[in-house]
Amino acid sequence: MRLVVLLSGSGSNFQTLIDAVAANDLAVDIVAAGSDVPDAYGLTRAQAAGIDTFVVNYTDYPSRAAWTTALADTVATYTPDVVLSSGLMRIVGEEFITRFAGRFINTHPALLPAFPGAHAVTDALDAGVVITGTTLHIVDAGVDTGPILDQRAVPIAPNDNAESLHAKIKVAERQMLLDNLALLAAGTTPTQLIPPYAKPR
Repeated sequence: MRLVVLLSGSGSNFQTLIDAVAANDLAVDIVAAGSDVPDAYGLTRAQAAGIDTFVVNYTDYPSRAAWTTALADTVATYTPDVVLSSGLMRIVGEEFITRFAGRFINTHPALLPAFPGAHAVTDALDAGVVITGTTLHIVDAGVDTGPILDQRAVPIAPNDNAESLHAKIKVAERQMLLDNLALLAAGTTPTQLIPPYAKPR
């Protein structure tokens, strides 16, 4: 399975995938990692692992639509089976979502539909809930509204702050990613994903 990873930051979850592939624990071909910013450390991680990288810098384009077209064209050159948003902190336009419909997936640090958006961890703490978690979902035109593929619950301790809670969520998120990418590569993921990238169970 050919995987393109999109990121904006350090790529800590991405490193988990790199390590799993290197250890033969994940049968996925990470063909490229791309970013909307040139200094994303996740690109350095990719280069160290011999993975091709690309940058489609958001500030180089006059509009989100123009940037989205350039990003879609660049990703398409790698003929991915699946595109994973692993900390891409930019909302792509509808053209990208349509072009990779059913194959563009994202992780979110909450149990959707609760706490969508960019501040999910602090929103959960502010709401006083005792359980949050992480969600893997297909990206659609809404904000964290696409079909849910998997969720993992994470308890919130009385002494948790945003940093400690985010760290716990990351642990669950990484395992969820590994489990689901392995299923997807084997063709046994949920039917919301478009064939041939997944087959019905």
